[in-house]
This record gives sequence, C-alpha cells and structure tokens, in this order.
Amino acid sequence: MVISQPHKRPRSSWRRFAAELPNELWQADITHWALADGAEVEILNILDDHSRLLAGSTARTIFKAGDIVADLDAVIARHGRPERLLTDNGAVFTGHYRGRGWVALERETAALGIALAHSRPYHPTTCGKVERLHQTLKNWLTRQDPADGTAELQSQLNTFTDYYNHHRPHRGVNRQTPAAAWTARPRAIPARQGIQISHHFRVRKDRVDANGKLSLRHNSRLHHIGIGRDHAGTRVLMLIRELNIRIIAEDTGQLLRELTLDPERDYQPTGHDRYAHWRN
Repeated sequence: MVISQPHKRPRSSWRRFAAELPNELWQADITHWALADGAEVEILNILDDHSRLLAGSTARTIFKAGDIVADLDAVIARHGRPERLLTDNGAVFTGHYRGRGWVALERETAALGIALAHSRPYHPTTCGKVERLHQTLKNWLTRQDPADGTAELQSQLNTFTDYYNHHRPHRGVNRQTPAAAWTARPRAIPARQGIQISHHFRVRKDRVDANGKLSLRHNSRLHHIGIGRDHAGTRVLMLIRELNIRIIAEDTGQLLRELTLDPERDYQPTGHDRYAHWRN
C-alpha cells in the first residue's frame, strides 16, 4: 500500500556538515530588527562554522558595500583570516547576478586570499547556522528593553556576543561554549595568496532607455547617465574602470560617450542638456 518515492531521501541518510577547524569557514548574513520608535535597522552577523563562535555582530541603519568590508576587517583583526567565507546572494555580498561586476566584499576577499562562496538563490539552508543564530539573537533581544537607536542596539549586541560566546553551552559543539570550541583546535589558515587589485574593472551590457539614459549603480547608489534621445533603444557595452566609464554601441562599436562618474550627482548630463540642473 506504500507508493515508492525513491527521490525522497530517508531522514537517516541526511549528513550534518560542519567545518573541521576554526576559521576554516565563516558564515555571514544580514537580518533586520526594529528600534523602539518602529524604525527598522540591519544587523550583520559573522559566525565561525566549526565552533559557532559569533565573531562579529554589528548594527547599522543600512549596510552598504564599504560597511561590509569595514566590519569584516574588524573581525579579522580580532580572530584572524578565515580560509573561506559563505554568504547569500545579497547585493552587498556579490555582483554576480547584477551584471557580473565585483562588489567591495569580492575585491577585499580576493585581496586577502579568502575564498568567497555563495548559497544557491532561494536556498537559505546553505547558510543554516547563521540563520539559526539570527533566531537565537532575536529571541534574546525580544526580552530586552527596545533600543532607542543603533548605538544602544550595538551595546545590546555586544552583551549578547559575550554571553553567547563565553557563557551559553551550545548543543552544536557538544555543550561547550563557542569560545571553548574555537580554542580547542588549531585555526585554519587561508591556502590562497591574496592578489593585488589596483582597479575595479567591470563590463556591463545594457540598452539606452526611451529618454536616452542608462542606469548604473556605484557604491550602492543609483546613477543615471545621459546618452541622448537619438540613441534610444541602442544596445551598449559599458566598460567601467573605477569611476571612468566608456559606453560603446554593441552592434557598431561606436564610442557613444566617455565620462568620469561624479558620485555626488544622481544624473550625469551629456554636457549639452539644458535641463540637467532640474534633475539634480
């Protein structure tokens, strides 16, 4: 009476994965939390996969690409470099799904010799340990007085980190504290040498919109670049080297525009647009 379903693996066949050594693999992820006034802020948690050590927990109003790098560098200064780093596919973690350009974290990990990997889209269980940490953290925060701002929330995160690492036995590491599990074995060392990256190169394909403009995100801010209505609908290649941009028609190879992006302006006028000052 039982219908055979061999594609469904029995629970007994599940294999639990954990890194063999401290610093062999870190997991990083961002979650959200509400302040006393209802405003939502973000929390970045970085967790050691082997020991469950909470290596870093930081609160910010919103995380930009540079913030991720700054917080990662601070954690590395305290705990050393990990061999690998695992994240999801958020825009601050990877540019692979958004034109294949590198984001700041990808550049930093390459420079430090850290292997950066990402979970499959819509598959949060790959980063299950840090996702489970979010739940533990939020359960603890719920029992505290609501924070009035990110500074007060950061103070609460520091208290939780000390409690979680040094006082709370963890079932995932045989009822040790994460700090004890982290120091019980020698730490892994990155096997790869860092590479010197002098410039950020990026190639992007796009199409000029009906108003003669292109859109480009730089440092988490969206900019619009004027090309001209005469080129509306034209497929282009954007060759990006830091702030220097060359825009070439894909079919003909014609150079449509070359500019240095002004990161303080949302709209980059063509130079002969009499309405440019209205758009800033």
